Amino acid sequence: MAASIFSVRVCTWDAARAQARRIRELVFVLEQGVPPELEMDELDAHCDHALAYAADGAAVGTGRLLPDGHVGRMAVLKEYRGKGVGALLLLALVEQARSRGHAFVRLNAQIQASGFYRRYGFDVAGPGFMEAGIPHVSMQRELKPG
Repeated sequence: MAASIFSVRVCTWDAARAQARRIRELVFVLEQGVPPELEMDELDAHCDHALAYAADGAAVGTGRLLPDGHVGRMAVLKEYRGKGVGALLLLALVEQARSRGHAFVRLNAQIQASGFYRRYGFDVAGPGFMEAGIPHVSMQRELKPG
């Protein structure tokens, strides 16, 4: 599988800040037009962050796990999409939620990405809504022990 050339590290905001911020600014602010003041928030300091690295050591994707078990800010640089990076990030964050003892992991998916999350066991858990001018839907996955 192509994803094996990538690795993921879960770390604190202090360790992830520079790389995660760069990826999120490229994907959310520049590519998707999310206002910068909405993209960066005070929650980052309280989250676990996942960073995906290419074989050359470059950070190519990120995501975060909030203290309440919500996954958010999943972003993969355009040239690395479709190569398994998002799956590695998501699975690392789901495992982190499981290790914390969460019964569920939840997220707000952009509608266009909801199929991706369905492939990893997430189900729609509420009506659609707009966030930062982008259609989203709430999704969740039950975490079974083990």
